[in-house]
Amino acid sequence: MSKKIVLAIGGNAIIKEGQKGTLEEQIQNIGESSGPVLDLIEQGNTVVITHGNGPQVGNTLIKNQMAESVVPSYPLDVLDAETQGNLGYLIQQVFKNKMVERNINRPIATVVTQSVVSKEDPAFANPTKPIGPFYTQEELDKILETEKISYIEDSGRGFRRVVASPKPVKIVEKEAIEALLDKEITVITAGGGGIPVTEENGMLKGTDAVIDKDFASALLAAEVKADYLFILTGVEQVAIHFGTPQQQNLLEMTVEEALRYMEEGHFPKGSMGPKIEAAILFLQKGGKNVVITSIDKLKDALEGKTGTRVTL
Repeated sequence: MSKKIVLAIGGNAIIKEGQKGTLEEQIQNIGESSGPVLDLIEQGNTVVITHGNGPQVGNTLIKNQMAESVVPSYPLDVLDAETQGNLGYLIQQVFKNKMVERNINRPIATVVTQSVVSKEDPAFANPTKPIGPFYTQEELDKILETEKISYIEDSGRGFRRVVASPKPVKIVEKEAIEALLDKEITVITAGGGGIPVTEENGMLKGTDAVIDKDFASALLAAEVKADYLFILTGVEQVAIHFGTPQQQNLLEMTVEEALRYMEEGHFPKGSMGPKIEAAILFLQKGGKNVVITSIDKLKDALEGKTGTRVTL
């Protein structure tokens, strides 16, 4: 039976650790990651693909800043849109070509997506998401002469700008996405968590922030009533005591267990923590099936053989 499946693909599927992130590298990585997703499409499932854009928006920010003496600079929300569009294009083209090779006759389309955030979100008062280049103390002092930014010292490597990472509360293009899914079109959407916007009296305005793609994927999956949300990451299963002799991989855990493990420090904020929180969000909003696994184990995880299923 055909299922509606949202796949949240991690940034490691597009730019691998140690790579520069050239166009050729990204195209190759997307192609290498496409097989398990195409298997699901070939089986008749309706698939939504979301993806990260962290390295790409960071690189675009650097270009923006280096060229601002020559061409007008753009705010972060526009850079989010720019990277969402170019990554959507790459994923869409690679997948389309792979579909032709495999004789899969299924349309695929990218929707540039806006995610509404609350102006009252406490994240705006406490920016924590590092983006863009590293600065020396001298470079930072010069920037602060003309621009007011929040920054952190990052692991002895220099100073980086930090921006707010508010929680998404609504996907603006939900109805358009649903219309495409009703036609069994494979949809690439909510790239990088979507473009952060605020809403007042129905009017939208971009804001200087980035959104966690797993939270946006969970919200989107709930809003389009997906049968499954797959949060795809670099490991096959979620584990407690990760990286120690006591490591224990989890095939299933309840929300109650997940919250306890988070309190015990098993799921750090910089890695697995947001994925667990996103899984819980999907379930709390009425979702039924959420699985965290690696992209190469997608088929086995759908059959319950591996991955980590989070349940109420």
